[in-house]
Amino acid sequence: MFTLNKKYFYFTVILFSIEVFIAIFVNESFIRPFIGDVLVVILIYCFVKTFLKIHSSIVISAVLAFSCTIEILQYFNFVKILGLQKYKIMAIALGSTFDGKDIIAYTIGAITVLLWENQTNRKVKD
Repeated sequence: MFTLNKKYFYFTVILFSIEVFIAIFVNESFIRPFIGDVLVVILIYCFVKTFLKIHSSIVISAVLAFSCTIEILQYFNFVKILGLQKYKIMAIALGSTFDGKDIIAYTIGAITVLLWENQTNRKVKD
């Protein structure tokens, strides 16, 4: 079950680097909020797959559920309720503003992973 998958590790490092780049240097209304959210689901997926050998559909379902749960908790201001607003990195990572478009972005990220994994598995079988 535990493993170190180099392919997913490399994807994790690349996606994390892209996310940091977007967070630091991109300040506009589509790439940062929407593409960043699409990529974060793929990033979390790759991170989990780096260390755990679990079927892709289970991992991406769990990542999507986790992402949507965090987004829904934002609606209820859970960062403020837990007193985490003074910890800037935690507040940024968890978010503080609910946006239904984020759930759409997370779903697009999950679908991208599923399509990519299905395509990769199909090529391996051929």
